[in-house]
Amino acid sequence: MGYSLTTTLEILLSINTSFMKIIAPLVLLFASVLCLYAQPNVALEAFATGLTEPVDIAHAGDERLFVVERPGLIRIVEPDGDVLPAPFLDITADVVDNASERGLLGLAFHPDYADNGYFFVNYTGAAGATHVSRFQVSAGNPNLADPTSEVVLFTVSQPFSNHNGGDLNFGPDGYLYIGLGDGGSFNDPGNNSQTTTTMLGKMLRIDVDNPSGGLDYGIPPDNPFLTPDDGILDEIWATGLRNPWRFSFDRQTGDLWIGDVGQDQYEEVDFQPAGSPGGENYGWKCREGAHDYLTANCDPDAVFVDPVWEYAHTGANGCSITGGYMYRGCQYPELYGYYLCADYCTGRFWGIRDDGAGNWETVDLANLSNFEFVSFGEDFNGELYVAAIGSGQVLRVVETTASMDIEVGATDESCEGAGNGTAAASWMEGINEPVTIEWSTGSTDLFLADLSAGNYGLT
Repeated sequence: MGYSLTTTLEILLSINTSFMKIIAPLVLLFASVLCLYAQPNVALEAFATGLTEPVDIAHAGDERLFVVERPGLIRIVEPDGDVLPAPFLDITADVVDNASERGLLGLAFHPDYADNGYFFVNYTGAAGATHVSRFQVSAGNPNLADPTSEVVLFTVSQPFSNHNGGDLNFGPDGYLYIGLGDGGSFNDPGNNSQTTTTMLGKMLRIDVDNPSGGLDYGIPPDNPFLTPDDGILDEIWATGLRNPWRFSFDRQTGDLWIGDVGQDQYEEVDFQPAGSPGGENYGWKCREGAHDYLTANCDPDAVFVDPVWEYAHTGANGCSITGGYMYRGCQYPELYGYYLCADYCTGRFWGIRDDGAGNWETVDLANLSNFEFVSFGEDFNGELYVAAIGSGQVLRVVETTASMDIEVGATDESCEGAGNGTAAASWMEGINEPVTIEWSTGSTDLFLADLSAGNYGLT
């Protein structure tokens, strides 16, 4: 992939030939050395190995990473990549993982974990039902949870073994969000995603700090479906999801990003801006991506929210989206402001960002096959990691874009007359891939000659 300069540089090449007449025979040089960056690219560095089917990565407000293993363990990875031999939590006896999308699937630490020691998990248990439970760290060892501390907040029956969702995260509002799939099989046979009397196919939002109504949790007072006797579950925050396997919040803005796994044709990334009142309908199964799908029983008055990005199951794109994070770390400024996601089947990585004009732009970041990336993780500092389920690895996401130092100069070699100015761009260090430039004159040449007095921009 060649380099393309995406930043417009207003380089003032002030060629004043009348002034040159006065000071002849001197030659004036106006030069600048500028550091530019091409479109970002990413690579992966090995970080932790020897794990068993890692499916989720979280931090507890410190430098440790907690890695969820699908069979029912949570392991601690030290900042140097060492995996502690004793698991943080072992609930393998309670977890049903007899199908590829079942198991211990998600982990979230309470915002006040340092004080209360609470963390929450999502797993499939007896009969394959989804369990959302709270545990607590042991009193005497920060690297060991108390397996007897479980409080099951709720369970949801799953009609099939797939599309369980599995992710859960605390939002900037302090509430716990839980993503549930449509219950599985093909084409949502129960129409669960569009049915508001079931939790399946929904994003849920609950208050874990203020239980009420005989439950082990409460309902936030600003949830969108709280009209008495409307038949809609109070826990529902958004509808129309097929399998929101991984979702995350932008740690800077509070925006919600959802990677929703598609059926046969499209994968999608959904977006909910911070401050939304909730109630969005993301369309499944009336739509797949931004396209009509099975519309026979759909409400003609329903308003669907299109994904901010989708990709088709064609060519080398892939077949299953793995939602990631908006990069807000400090190590790789070229990635800052990009939402990173990947495809489980092909290992392609993409970045999505706001172009500043109200549009979303997507760039290819990498094509890294044979890893089976099932999840991204964000550490305490905002750096990103991925879990490779097949190889049992956690890998660190690094940025690999080479910088380009560009030297731009302007000379006038004439002692009289106009129209003899020159400008040149050159690379101060070797670049092995082609670089695309364009002057404000429309020329793509590295050297411009016969310039009259004026200002010249380089892109």
